[in-house]
Amino acid sequence: MPNIKELEEFATQVRRDIVRMVHAVNSGHPGGSLGCVEFFTALYKDVMCYSTDFKMDGKGEDLFFLSNGHISPVYYSVLARSGFFPVSELATFRLINTRLQGHPTTHEGLPGVRIASGSLGQGMSVAIGAAQAKKLNNDDSIVYSLHGDGELQEGQNWEAIMYAAGKNVDNLISTIDYNGQQIDGATKDVLPMGDLKAKFEAFGWDVLEVEKGNDIEAVIAGLKEAKSRTGKGKPVCILLHTVMGNGVDFMMHTHAWHGKAPNDEQLALALEQNPETLGDY
Repeated sequence: MPNIKELEEFATQVRRDIVRMVHAVNSGHPGGSLGCVEFFTALYKDVMCYSTDFKMDGKGEDLFFLSNGHISPVYYSVLARSGFFPVSELATFRLINTRLQGHPTTHEGLPGVRIASGSLGQGMSVAIGAAQAKKLNNDDSIVYSLHGDGELQEGQNWEAIMYAAGKNVDNLISTIDYNGQQIDGATKDVLPMGDLKAKFEAFGWDVLEVEKGNDIEAVIAGLKEAKSRTGKGKPVCILLHTVMGNGVDFMMHTHAWHGKAPNDEQLALALEQNPETLGDY
Protein backbone atom coordinates (compact mmCIF):
# COMPACT_ATOMS: atom_id res chain seq x y z
CA MET A 1 0.00 0.00 0.00
CA PRO A 2 1.29 3.49 -0.78
CA ASN A 3 2.12 5.87 2.03
CA ILE A 4 -0.67 8.40 1.55
CA LYS A 5 0.95 11.00 3.79
CA GLU A 6 4.13 10.90 1.68
CA LEU A 7 2.09 11.19 -1.52
CA GLU A 8 0.18 14.17 -0.11
CA GLU A 9 3.47 15.84 0.81
CA PHE A 10 4.73 15.17 -2.71
CA ALA A 11 1.55 16.74 -4.12
CA THR A 12 1.93 19.81 -1.91
CA GLN A 13 5.46 20.36 -3.17
CA VAL A 14 4.29 19.96 -6.77
CA ARG A 15 1.74 22.72 -6.14
CA ARG A 16 4.52 24.97 -4.90
CA ASP A 17 6.52 24.19 -8.04
CA ILE A 18 3.58 25.03 -10.29
CA VAL A 19 2.83 28.48 -8.89
CA ARG A 20 6.53 29.39 -8.60
CA MET A 21 7.29 28.33 -12.18
CA VAL A 22 4.40 30.29 -13.66
CA HIS A 23 5.05 33.34 -11.47
CA ALA A 24 8.75 33.48 -12.35
CA VAL A 25 8.06 34.09 -16.05
CA ASN A 26 4.61 35.69 -15.67
CA SER A 27 3.30 33.10 -18.10
CA GLY A 28 1.72 29.67 -18.07
CA HIS A 29 -1.34 27.70 -17.03
CA PRO A 30 -1.69 27.16 -13.28
CA GLY A 31 -5.41 26.32 -13.04
CA GLY A 32 -5.53 22.98 -14.83
CA SER A 33 -2.08 22.07 -13.53
CA LEU A 34 -3.19 22.47 -9.91
CA GLY A 35 -6.34 20.48 -10.58
CA CYS A 36 -4.40 17.49 -11.91
CA VAL A 37 -1.74 17.24 -9.18
CA GLU A 38 -3.34 14.20 -7.53
CA PHE A 39 -3.71 12.42 -10.88
CA PHE A 40 -0.04 12.86 -11.77
CA THR A 41 1.06 11.98 -8.24
CA ALA A 42 -0.98 8.77 -8.22
CA LEU A 43 0.11 7.80 -11.72
CA TYR A 44 3.84 8.37 -11.37
CA LYS A 45 4.32 7.56 -7.69
CA ASP A 46 2.14 4.47 -7.39
CA VAL A 47 0.30 3.12 -10.44
CA MET A 48 2.43 3.30 -13.59
CA CYS A 49 5.35 0.95 -14.29
CA TYR A 50 8.19 2.88 -15.95
CA SER A 51 11.92 3.45 -16.02
CA THR A 52 13.71 6.76 -15.54
CA ASP A 53 16.38 5.38 -17.89
CA PHE A 54 14.37 7.06 -20.61
CA LYS A 55 14.10 5.51 -24.07
CA MET A 56 11.76 6.91 -26.68
CA ASP A 57 10.32 3.53 -27.73
CA GLY A 58 9.21 2.69 -24.17
CA LYS A 59 9.38 -1.05 -24.76
CA GLY A 60 8.36 -3.11 -21.76
CA GLU A 61 7.03 -0.18 -19.74
CA ASP A 62 3.80 1.73 -19.34
CA LEU A 63 3.56 4.93 -21.37
CA PHE A 64 1.87 8.24 -20.62
CA PHE A 65 0.79 10.88 -23.13
CA LEU A 66 -0.33 14.36 -22.08
CA SER A 67 -2.77 15.65 -24.66
CA ASN A 68 -3.72 18.94 -22.96
CA GLY A 69 -0.11 20.07 -23.07
CA HIS A 70 -0.74 23.53 -21.63
CA ILE A 71 -0.71 21.98 -18.14
CA SER A 72 3.00 21.35 -18.57
CA PRO A 73 3.93 22.81 -15.14
CA VAL A 74 2.45 19.84 -13.27
CA TYR A 75 3.94 17.42 -15.80
CA TYR A 76 7.44 18.88 -15.52
CA SER A 77 7.34 19.02 -11.72
CA VAL A 78 6.28 15.39 -11.36
CA LEU A 79 8.78 14.18 -13.98
CA ALA A 80 11.62 16.03 -12.25
CA ARG A 81 10.65 14.89 -8.77
CA SER A 82 10.28 11.31 -10.06
CA GLY A 83 13.89 11.30 -11.29
CA PHE A 84 13.66 11.97 -15.02
CA PHE A 85 15.76 15.16 -14.90
CA PRO A 86 17.18 17.47 -12.20
CA VAL A 87 14.65 19.32 -10.07
CA SER A 88 16.83 22.43 -10.46
CA GLU A 89 15.91 22.53 -14.16
CA LEU A 90 12.38 23.61 -13.20
CA ALA A 91 13.87 27.10 -12.82
CA THR A 92 14.25 27.23 -16.63
CA PHE A 93 10.52 26.92 -17.33
CA ARG A 94 9.48 28.88 -20.45
CA LEU A 95 12.87 30.53 -20.88
CA ILE A 96 14.51 30.82 -24.31
CA ASN A 97 16.22 27.61 -25.46
CA THR A 98 15.07 25.66 -22.39
CA ARG A 99 13.95 22.05 -22.58
CA LEU A 100 10.91 23.07 -20.52
CA GLN A 101 8.85 24.95 -23.08
CA GLY A 102 5.36 26.21 -22.32
CA HIS A 103 3.96 23.21 -24.14
CA PRO A 104 6.01 20.00 -24.02
CA THR A 105 8.28 19.44 -27.02
CA THR A 106 10.58 16.63 -28.13
CA HIS A 107 13.29 18.35 -30.17
CA GLU A 108 15.40 19.14 -27.09
CA GLY A 109 15.15 15.58 -25.77
CA LEU A 110 13.47 16.08 -22.41
CA PRO A 111 13.34 12.69 -20.60
CA GLY A 112 9.78 11.54 -19.98
CA VAL A 113 8.25 13.42 -22.92
CA ARG A 114 7.46 11.38 -26.03
CA ILE A 115 5.28 13.78 -28.02
CA ALA A 116 4.94 17.51 -28.52
CA SER A 117 1.48 18.39 -27.23
CA GLY A 118 -0.78 21.32 -26.74
CA SER A 119 -2.43 21.39 -30.14
CA LEU A 120 -5.61 20.16 -28.55
CA GLY A 121 -7.39 17.05 -29.78
CA GLN A 122 -4.38 15.10 -31.02
CA GLY A 123 -3.22 13.14 -27.97
CA MET A 124 -5.93 10.50 -28.19
CA SER A 125 -4.80 9.51 -31.67
CA VAL A 126 -1.16 9.24 -30.56
CA ALA A 127 -2.04 7.18 -27.49
CA ILE A 128 -4.09 4.77 -29.58
CA GLY A 129 -1.22 4.35 -32.02
CA ALA A 130 1.20 3.63 -29.17
CA ALA A 131 -1.22 1.11 -27.67
CA GLN A 132 -1.57 -0.70 -31.00
CA ALA A 133 2.22 -0.75 -31.39
CA LYS A 134 2.49 -2.47 -28.02
CA LYS A 135 0.04 -5.13 -29.16
CA LEU A 136 2.04 -5.70 -32.36
CA ASN A 137 5.20 -6.05 -30.25
CA ASN A 138 3.53 -8.48 -27.81
CA ASP A 139 4.15 -5.93 -25.05
CA ASP A 140 1.46 -6.21 -22.37
CA SER A 141 2.18 -2.80 -20.82
CA ILE A 142 -0.52 -0.15 -20.53
CA VAL A 143 -0.80 3.19 -22.33
CA TYR A 144 -2.24 6.06 -20.28
CA SER A 145 -3.35 9.46 -21.58
CA LEU A 146 -4.84 12.64 -20.13
CA HIS A 147 -7.25 15.02 -21.87
CA GLY A 148 -9.12 18.17 -20.91
CA ASP A 149 -12.91 18.09 -20.94
CA GLY A 150 -13.03 21.23 -23.08
CA GLU A 151 -10.54 19.55 -25.38
CA LEU A 152 -13.23 17.03 -26.31
CA GLN A 153 -14.89 19.80 -28.29
CA GLU A 154 -12.23 19.04 -30.93
CA GLY A 155 -13.69 16.66 -33.52
CA GLN A 156 -10.56 14.58 -34.02
CA ASN A 157 -11.08 13.09 -30.56
CA TRP A 158 -14.32 11.45 -31.57
CA GLU A 159 -12.86 9.88 -34.70
CA ALA A 160 -10.12 8.43 -32.50
CA ILE A 161 -12.58 7.35 -29.78
CA MET A 162 -14.64 5.52 -32.41
CA TYR A 163 -11.50 3.92 -33.88
CA ALA A 164 -10.17 2.70 -30.51
CA ALA A 165 -13.36 0.81 -29.72
CA GLY A 166 -13.74 -0.45 -33.28
CA LYS A 167 -10.23 -1.92 -33.19
CA ASN A 168 -10.52 -3.30 -29.62
CA VAL A 169 -7.65 -1.20 -28.28
CA ASP A 170 -8.06 -2.57 -24.77
CA ASN A 171 -4.61 -1.69 -23.41
CA LEU A 172 -5.48 2.02 -23.28
CA ILE A 173 -6.70 4.06 -20.29
CA SER A 174 -7.68 7.61 -21.22
CA THR A 175 -8.51 9.99 -18.38
CA ILE A 176 -10.61 13.11 -18.87
CA ASP A 177 -9.88 16.02 -16.54
CA TYR A 178 -13.54 16.77 -15.89
CA ASN A 179 -13.38 20.20 -14.22
CA GLY A 180 -16.06 21.95 -16.25
CA GLN A 181 -13.81 24.89 -17.12
CA GLN A 182 -11.91 26.04 -20.21
CA ILE A 183 -10.05 29.21 -21.15
CA ASP A 184 -13.13 31.24 -22.12
CA GLY A 185 -15.46 30.11 -19.35
CA ALA A 186 -17.42 27.12 -18.13
CA THR A 187 -17.62 24.32 -20.69
CA LYS A 188 -21.41 24.30 -20.38
CA ASP A 189 -21.46 27.93 -21.55
CA VAL A 190 -18.83 27.68 -24.29
CA LEU A 191 -20.10 24.44 -25.83
CA PRO A 192 -22.16 21.99 -23.73
CA MET A 193 -20.95 18.41 -24.16
CA GLY A 194 -23.90 16.64 -22.61
CA ASP A 195 -23.47 13.29 -20.92
CA LEU A 196 -19.83 12.31 -21.50
CA LYS A 197 -20.26 8.92 -19.84
CA ALA A 198 -23.14 8.05 -22.16
CA LYS A 199 -21.19 9.34 -25.18
CA PHE A 200 -18.09 7.23 -24.47
CA GLU A 201 -20.25 4.19 -23.77
CA ALA A 202 -22.17 4.74 -27.00
CA PHE A 203 -18.83 4.74 -28.82
CA GLY A 204 -18.00 1.36 -27.26
CA TRP A 205 -15.73 2.28 -24.32
CA ASP A 206 -15.75 0.97 -20.76
CA VAL A 207 -16.25 4.06 -18.56
CA LEU A 208 -15.77 4.67 -14.87
CA GLU A 209 -16.11 7.89 -12.90
CA VAL A 210 -13.92 9.12 -10.05
CA GLU A 211 -15.98 11.71 -8.20
CA LYS A 212 -13.14 12.79 -5.87
CA GLY A 213 -10.47 13.59 -8.43
CA ASN A 214 -8.44 15.64 -5.94
CA ASP A 215 -8.28 12.85 -3.36
CA ILE A 216 -5.14 10.78 -3.87
CA GLU A 217 -6.60 7.58 -2.45
CA ALA A 218 -9.67 7.88 -4.67
CA VAL A 219 -7.54 8.54 -7.75
CA ILE A 220 -5.28 5.57 -7.05
CA ALA A 221 -8.33 3.34 -6.56
CA GLY A 222 -9.83 4.61 -9.83
CA LEU A 223 -6.65 4.05 -11.82
CA LYS A 224 -6.23 0.55 -10.42
CA GLU A 225 -9.86 -0.29 -11.15
CA ALA A 226 -9.35 0.96 -14.71
CA LYS A 227 -6.25 -1.21 -15.06
CA SER A 228 -8.25 -4.25 -13.94
CA ARG A 229 -10.65 -3.61 -16.82
CA THR A 230 -7.96 -3.62 -19.53
CA GLY A 231 -7.50 -6.64 -21.77
CA LYS A 232 -11.23 -7.24 -22.05
CA GLY A 233 -11.90 -5.97 -25.56
CA LYS A 234 -12.66 -2.32 -24.82
CA PRO A 235 -10.59 0.84 -24.27
CA VAL A 236 -11.13 2.31 -20.80
CA CYS A 237 -12.10 5.89 -19.98
CA ILE A 238 -11.88 7.54 -16.56
CA LEU A 239 -14.01 10.63 -16.02
CA LEU A 240 -11.99 12.34 -13.29
CA HIS A 241 -13.96 15.06 -11.52
CA THR A 242 -11.44 17.69 -10.44
CA VAL A 243 -11.48 21.33 -9.32
CA MET A 244 -9.51 23.76 -11.46
CA GLY A 245 -6.96 25.58 -9.30
CA ASN A 246 -7.34 23.06 -6.48
CA GLY A 247 -5.19 23.75 -3.42
CA VAL A 248 -5.03 27.52 -3.89
CA ASP A 249 -8.33 28.90 -2.63
CA PHE A 250 -8.54 32.03 -4.79
CA MET A 251 -7.84 30.02 -7.98
CA MET A 252 -10.49 27.36 -7.41
CA HIS A 253 -13.79 26.83 -9.26
CA THR A 254 -13.11 29.42 -11.97
CA HIS A 255 -11.67 29.60 -15.47
CA ALA A 256 -9.94 32.89 -14.56
CA TRP A 257 -6.68 31.10 -13.68
CA HIS A 258 -6.62 28.85 -16.72
CA GLY A 259 -3.78 30.83 -18.25
CA LYS A 260 -2.93 33.60 -15.79
CA ALA A 261 0.17 33.95 -13.61
CA PRO A 262 -0.04 35.09 -9.96
CA ASN A 263 1.59 38.36 -8.94
CA ASP A 264 4.01 38.59 -5.99
CA GLU A 265 1.29 38.94 -3.36
CA GLN A 266 -0.81 36.14 -4.86
CA LEU A 267 2.23 33.87 -5.03
CA ALA A 268 2.90 34.43 -1.34
CA LEU A 269 -0.69 33.49 -0.50
CA ALA A 270 -0.51 30.36 -2.66
CA LEU A 271 2.74 29.26 -1.05
CA GLU A 272 1.36 29.91 2.42
CA GLN A 273 -1.44 27.45 1.64
CA ASN A 274 1.08 24.83 0.42
CA PRO A 275 3.99 24.67 2.89
CA GLU A 276 7.34 23.39 1.62
CA THR A 277 7.69 19.62 2.09
CA LEU A 278 10.45 18.29 -0.18
CA GLY A 279 12.55 21.39 -0.78
CA ASP A 280 12.06 24.08 -3.39
CA TYR A 281 14.11 24.06 -6.57
